[in-house]
Amino acid sequence: MSLNTAHVNGGVLIHAGECILLFSEDVSMDFSGQDNPAFKGTKVGRIYLTTHRMIFNNNKQSDALLSFSFPFVTLSDVELEQPVFGANYIKGKVRAQPNGNWVGEAKFKLLFKKGGAIDFAQAMIKAADLATRNGPTSPPPHSPPGGNWYQAPPPAYTATPTGYYGWVPPVHAFPAAPPVNSVYMTDMPPPYPGINSSYASAPPSYQAGAVGFNPNLTTPSEGKAAEAAQNAYYDPNRPHYAYVPPPPAYYEPPPTYQEANKKNQ
Repeated sequence: MSLNTAHVNGGVLIHAGECILLFSEDVSMDFSGQDNPAFKGTKVGRIYLTTHRMIFNNNKQSDALLSFSFPFVTLSDVELEQPVFGANYIKGKVRAQPNGNWVGEAKFKLLFKKGGAIDFAQAMIKAADLATRNGPTSPPPHSPPGGNWYQAPPPAYTATPTGYYGWVPPVHAFPAAPPVNSVYMTDMPPPYPGINSSYASAPPSYQAGAVGFNPNLTTPSEGKAAEAAQNAYYDPNRPHYAYVPPPPAYYEPPPTYQEANKKNQ
């Protein structure tokens, strides 16, 4: 993860060939476990899920933290939390990239003020799985954006309509796109594979009996089941699988007529 390397001219700065999958402009970010003053305090701003990483851009231009880049390979212990009182949020840990303007590890908490945490978490885990299957096992060194930067072409603003290996990001939950003229691109390609990388092979088939990234935190049609889920877990050391807690007892099917009669006898 790198600090203050993904913003320019009041907008987000992405790599050549990188595309934005989802965008939300009403989130807050909190960090812990770091002494660096740039991590102090709640940050309010915009979140971008791309084909290669997650990017947070701060609305407060006087803050020491203006942007934060989370390459998928730097993430661990990512969980979706759904408190009884309060908004849903995503939490996890992130490791620094060499030359990324900070060192060590930090915990983060990403809160969606107007909803969407479930769909975003599903998409992030799915994208991380697809991107890291052929990627490195540790954060690659960060290379500062070099050369010229320019307004990104329209394809960079949205995910491809045909999806990625059969998966289409949940744009229905995040229909808004970044404002026009707010996405900038450099000529430098990303130093790590992404979903749409030309050198990434098609993902292997899922192992029978394991929970794969389909995404299986929940699905949009499982409204109440989604609200019942307490958390889901992604481990980059086993990137093909995610832990998804079973639904609570009140979602179990009712007993059969014969079972009910046995209980009454």
